[in-house]
Amino acid sequence: MERRRVLKAAAVASTVGLTGLAGCSSSNPDGNNDSDSPSNRPTNTILMVTEGSDYYFDPIGLFVESGKTVTFEIDSGSHSATAYTKGTGQASVTRIPEGAKTWDSGILSEQGATFEHTFKTTGTYDYYCTPHKSLDMVGRIVVGEPGGPAEGSMPPDGDVPESQTIVDQGAVSYSGFSE
Repeated sequence: MERRRVLKAAAVASTVGLTGLAGCSSSNPDGNNDSDSPSNRPTNTILMVTEGSDYYFDPIGLFVESGKTVTFEIDSGSHSATAYTKGTGQASVTRIPEGAKTWDSGILSEQGATFEHTFKTTGTYDYYCTPHKSLDMVGRIVVGEPGGPAEGSMPPDGDVPESQTIVDQGAVSYSGFSE
């Protein structure tokens, strides 16, 4: 159990660290960070975790630029990553920017299984795990800058970091937020 926490902390630190250092040591002359070397690319991976009676996304808050792809990956348990879009899954409200593409990964259950979604529309996106929505398994992604129907309030099924905090920090770990 402790090893998993250390690995998750390292993954979040890596995400935050690589995002903050993107382009600083890139061998790409234009510094656009499109190198195939994983150490030169920021990772936009959100882990989906079951730990005892806790179910969560880690990081719970992530900032990305428009056009970037986010990977949702099963760390443990069975989960989904589903946009709060009225009529999608169990959502009764829409909490993604107007005109943004909705997503629903379906339930993934194999450790290491992934789902990817590319975020093109600027704004704030709230999402949830279908089987654990009632247990507060929610997350937030800010693309470019805060905005849209998710701003100024929390999702109906749990709390997430404020959008500006996500922008300022780049990523907010679950453990850092839930303390």
